Amino acid sequence: MRFNVAAAASAALLVSGVYAHGDHGDHGDQKVLKDDSASSAAAESSTAVAPELPTFTPTKLKAPFLEQFTDDWEKRWKPSHAKKDSKDDEEWAYVGEWAVEEPIVYKGMEGDKGLVVKNAAAHHAISAKFPKKLDPKGKTLVVQYEVKLQNGLECGGAYMKLLRENKALHLDEFSNTTPYVIMFGPDKCGHTNKVHFIFNHKNPKTGEYEEKHLTSPPAAKIVKTTELYTLIVHPNNTYIIQQNGEQIKEGSLLEDFTPAVNPAKEIDDPKDKKPDDWVDEARIADPEAKKPEDWDEDAPYEIVDEEATKPDDWLVDEPLTVPDPEAQKPEDWDDEEDGDWIAPTVPNPKCADASGCGPWVKPMKKNPDYKGKWTAPLIDNPAYKGVWAPRKIKNPDYFEDKTPANFEPIGAIGFEIWTMQNNILFDNIYIGHSAEDARKLADETFFVKHPLEELAEVADKPKEDETKPTSPTDLKFTDDPVTYIKEKLDLFITIAKKDPIEAIKFVPEVAGGLAALTVTAIAILASLVSLGGSPVPAAKKVATDVKEKAKDVKDKVAEAAATGAEAAKAEVNKRATRSQQ
Repeated sequence: MRFNVAAAASAALLVSGVYAHGDHGDHGDQKVLKDDSASSAAAESSTAVAPELPTFTPTKLKAPFLEQFTDDWEKRWKPSHAKKDSKDDEEWAYVGEWAVEEPIVYKGMEGDKGLVVKNAAAHHAISAKFPKKLDPKGKTLVVQYEVKLQNGLECGGAYMKLLRENKALHLDEFSNTTPYVIMFGPDKCGHTNKVHFIFNHKNPKTGEYEEKHLTSPPAAKIVKTTELYTLIVHPNNTYIIQQNGEQIKEGSLLEDFTPAVNPAKEIDDPKDKKPDDWVDEARIADPEAKKPEDWDEDAPYEIVDEEATKPDDWLVDEPLTVPDPEAQKPEDWDDEEDGDWIAPTVPNPKCADASGCGPWVKPMKKNPDYKGKWTAPLIDNPAYKGVWAPRKIKNPDYFEDKTPANFEPIGAIGFEIWTMQNNILFDNIYIGHSAEDARKLADETFFVKHPLEELAEVADKPKEDETKPTSPTDLKFTDDPVTYIKEKLDLFITIAKKDPIEAIKFVPEVAGGLAALTVTAIAILASLVSLGGSPVPAAKKVATDVKEKAKDVKDKVAEAAATGAEAAKAEVNKRATRSQQ
């Protein structure tokens, strides 16, 4: 058990602050902001510091599929009205709404609209068909798009799916069961944070498809600025994943995915069984070993230290706790209704300056005669035959696909996600065969606005001088506990010199904290004593300093509050007693 001195002192002021503020009953100033209000506020704060922004101009680049969500976007994109199948036989409707709009957080370009997830905690599905199918066979495949997590991402997906071309592909029925070729993009929930790269591979022998997952995917960057994700797969089965134009992962489709693209050439023979007389224990207990006659298995692990002596300053007759001498029965205490009033107990202050209090007993020490239960030593097993393994046979399901990069033809793109955060924005999608063109598109869009978004993000952070409170009433305990306590005490004493009652009302956390700090200091020492030994010198000194500081503060307050002191004392005692009861 460890006792955190700083935490204890902090808790004392915090507790007293809770009781003090609670007496006012000021709950009317608490507000719950709707998402729209929060978004508007974020938009105002970002645009207020942003420089003049460039204006979006549609690109003249061409690709098998290139989407910038211009005004005619609804001609291409269709939300799904299907039901989502789940493993537990439940059906989930894709009720999540979509919109095309400009960013509301850290905007970096005027008129640059994107596809936005509008609902939190909802299933979303939307897709768009390619003008004509894309066949990656023998060609480089480039997939690139922007993701802007305007409300961050605690749990949800922001990945895309490239859907397999087939005549039965209907956008209205797009769902989680729709066959896809590649899934790519960020996904985060709790400690799981990755950039997915999954592809479906067709078994040439059975014709069945199997998902191949990147074994060690890179982590997604969870920020509110736009992030650019790029996937490049070459015909030689190598791949590259980039984020914001920088490479974060590279490898081979044949080496980096689970399950592996190609199965093993040989497998264990399922008919081969280990012989009954096979000995696979390499070491055994020595059958000839015997327990020594002087081996005492019953000897205890610890024994009383007979050489230990009671410390000279140990206070045998002193109890660990005593009634609080400063506690007074509250004026509004009714013995008939509340029962007999009993002063709360506090750690005995006499124990703070001694090695301990109460009955002293000799401590325990390790028994030098302890040996524990006897066991025979291990020796090499003379009958050991080695680790048994079944013999290998040729894998009847073996095949070798040397070109897994020859993906199935792609006919559409879709976003099928569930997320706890809304306002995820997708934009500037490129799917084609030219890494150069994908970079040119990024140069026209991402690399123009991203630096401006980062500037807006920096400007949105509080400046150093803005974080410093301008007066004691602006202080927060969690920002600077030491300054908080000092400034609050100084303010309390200054006001108390003129009006003690007003000081209690204006700085209630100090009034309640005086008694709490004293109790905390003594509690620290009591907790150390309860461990069964002398307090650690450093902790003991800190606790004593805290107690003396609290006493000094009390003396200052009493001196400053000579006029009206009785009223102030009654209020303090009443709060302290109630909090301890």
